Amino acid sequence: MDRETKEKIEKILELKEKKDALILAHNYQIPEIQDVADFVGDSLGLSEKAKETDKPLIVFCGVLFMAETAKILNPDKKVLIPDPEAGCSLVESITVEELRKWKQKHPDAVVVGYINTSADVKAECDYICTSSNAVNVVESIPEDKEILFLPDMFLGFYVQAKTKRKNLHIWPGECHVHAAIRIEDIKRAYDEHKNAELLIHPECGCSSSCMYLTADGKIKGEILSTSGMIKYAKKSPASEFVVATEIGILHPLRKKAPEKKFYPVNEEAICKYMKMITIDKLLKSLEREIYEVNVPEEIMRKAKRGIERMLAL
Repeated sequence: MDRETKEKIEKILELKEKKDALILAHNYQIPEIQDVADFVGDSLGLSEKAKETDKPLIVFCGVLFMAETAKILNPDKKVLIPDPEAGCSLVESITVEELRKWKQKHPDAVVVGYINTSADVKAECDYICTSSNAVNVVESIPEDKEILFLPDMFLGFYVQAKTKRKNLHIWPGECHVHAAIRIEDIKRAYDEHKNAELLIHPECGCSSSCMYLTADGKIKGEILSTSGMIKYAKKSPASEFVVATEIGILHPLRKKAPEKKFYPVNEEAICKYMKMITIDKLLKSLEREIYEVNVPEEIMRKAKRGIERMLAL
């Protein structure tokens, strides 16, 4: 790290203390951002930390829907995002108008929305879930209730396979980064690292296939959220892992388990939106308190219901 970057990081830490701010960062952020954050985690962990904090200022280093979620959970606090253009291809795969039309076709269905959705879509959902608790959320709903699951189809297929729910309808959305990770990539990586365990995110285009292959004993792997990957890698007796998700996760994995080796299934599994937050942008946002995230009060009230149901589980 060069001297100029170190000075900027020192300035960020000084401002954080002076302004009594909380810096949150997702596991896919660049290493420098992760290292300067107060907490690094997945969507569920970040939501929990946002809800728990008594800090008046939250700076969210992630993508916009995550910062919106922090604001929904903290309507009286100021929430900043260092780059308001940091979006999400999965969020863009469904609009609130599309969801309302889908609900009209299934008027008695329970709507379970993945956290990777916009605030106005969340407001139309009965439950919000993350990759780490989607199965638990669906299992908490009575078996006779029809379910609309949105927007990630690969996570939806995984949840359907795990819960055996035949009345679960799945929206055909996808994360472009995870969708590009295919079963061929997994098999190739497994051939290259025969002693390694596989860590697979359920958003991957290969997640359902991997579930059946692990059940059959053809590969040794676990389907986990990003934070689940870190916990599993720390306790596993394995010394090598092949990781199928956005490559930002390699940094916290290597920090938490430095004695182990981690290999990405695909070196090009990079979310350009997650990499938009930089040290310069974080410093500017914190220094000037700019790029505040706001959600309309009515949307905030409705969206909070589904998020709090998730956190209660």
